[in-house]
Amino acid sequence: MLEKLYVQREKDFTYPICFENSFEALPEEISAVGLEGRQFCLVTDSNVSPLYAEEVAAALRKISGHVSVFTLPAGEENKNLSAVADIYRHLIENGMDRKGILAALGGGVTGDITGFAAATYLRGIDFIQIPTTLLAQVDSSVGGKTGVDMDNYKNMVGAFHQPLLVYMNLSTLRTLPEEEFACGMGEVLKTGLICDGDFFRRTAADKEKICTELQPLAQMVRRCCEIKAGVVMRDPKETGERARLNLGHTIGHAVEKLKNFSLKHGQCVGLGLIGAARISYERGLLTAEEMNEIRAGIVRYGLPDTVSGLAPEDVLAATKKDKKMDNGRVRFILMRGIGDSVIDHSVTDEELLCGIREILAESSGTDREARAKCGTAGIGA
Repeated sequence: MLEKLYVQREKDFTYPICFENSFEALPEEISAVGLEGRQFCLVTDSNVSPLYAEEVAAALRKISGHVSVFTLPAGEENKNLSAVADIYRHLIENGMDRKGILAALGGGVTGDITGFAAATYLRGIDFIQIPTTLLAQVDSSVGGKTGVDMDNYKNMVGAFHQPLLVYMNLSTLRTLPEEEFACGMGEVLKTGLICDGDFFRRTAADKEKICTELQPLAQMVRRCCEIKAGVVMRDPKETGERARLNLGHTIGHAVEKLKNFSLKHGQCVGLGLIGAARISYERGLLTAEEMNEIRAGIVRYGLPDTVSGLAPEDVLAATKKDKKMDNGRVRFILMRGIGDSVIDHSVTDEELLCGIREILAESSGTDREARAKCGTAGIGA
């Protein structure tokens, strides 16, 4: 089932995204990008290692005489500089030089940590992505964003470092827990809301097929990669258009931090999408029907539409420490209808509070009144 997309990494260089149903073609694809015979370190986590590490390491040994495996503890709480330092030590102890390759096997956390380690070890070595979760396949493995969290703030330390190859074995999605699959759908639905309304509506309507049949699932993953690859090629360092990929992330990251990562990233993105939809509605950019359609699509895939135990003012304060701040202003992504997004620097604190209150399950009477009336508080387009 080998299919490929290509992402332009530099002016005269591209890297492939391969869609497969097994790891069988991995050695061939690594050789095709000129990495045969290099030293490899396979980085994975404690959840993925028992499932796939041995099989993937065996595949790597077909084209390399030097393959080591390093296993990180699983979980967002371990996405930090300490984990990167552990990878450095492993590489040093195994004699990894500047020709060595890191291979990230797992979800978005593993890919981000491994990519950042590759970007900084010996001032930068090459790496490849072998994503095994839906979220990683449709989003984080493509585009070259790497990094770790700092004091619970998402991806505050990182680098742009593009992989040489992204190899997706779509059959790994069959082993995903239901909650993990739903988290990936948060990023899928976000992708449609950014620039392809038909894709969003089709995905929302085809839940049963997507969750049970490989072909519709594969088509969905490929479409997400097509969209992201196009954006990355046009704006590799997020100086403009690429910021639209952060739709739902400003409020989502704030919730993720304040909940101490007890909610997963995709769940928080879904909440952020609902908050962004409310702000867009108050601006007159979305109809009430579209706002409700967005919430329904998120709920349909088992993602939460409310969060408990947070004060709106605390969430607002956390948005101010997001890495997407621009000269003291929140760089917010709004929706002008389903499938059309825009970067906005004028969203006020009152508007942000309106969007935040939309997702709070336990609001005080004052908060509920403010949420009902937030469109009358001087919020304009």
